[in-house]
Amino acid sequence: MKLTLQTDYALRALIYLGARTERLCSIREIAMAYGISEAHMVKVVHKLGQGGFAETLRGRNGGLRFGRPAKDIMIGDVVCYFEENMALLGCLEKSAETTLCKLMPACRLRSGLNQATQAMMAVLNDCTLADVITPFEIAQLTKRETS
Repeated sequence: MKLTLQTDYALRALIYLGARTERLCSIREIAMAYGISEAHMVKVVHKLGQGGFAETLRGRNGGLRFGRPAKDIMIGDVVCYFEENMALLGCLEKSAETTLCKLMPACRLRSGLNQATQAMMAVLNDCTLADVITPFEIAQLTKRETS
């Protein structure tokens, strides 16, 4: 399974905010820190705000910050919010018809892949944003200011 770029950028943006808790951050600086498109980051930040993961403040002195503490933001929640479809196969989608495959409903592959997805989400739901913001991430993302 591969997460979408939007999910990747959302997680990166949140990690950046975690490295910069002392001040508001701009979309431009987050995009520049990772070398990604500012236009993409605008869309991601908007959705982060809608989901309550980030708080966005408009205006001249605006910017963004966490919408709630990093220890309360589960990685799995962010992934589920940004990913439209977590199904590894078409037959695992909620809207899948039983006629989609001749092997349904007794297909063991379907069951195994469904269990794998659930296991992955269990791991992601056991990991908070605070768990992935280590001194290394903070040092890497604040390196430019100190050099």
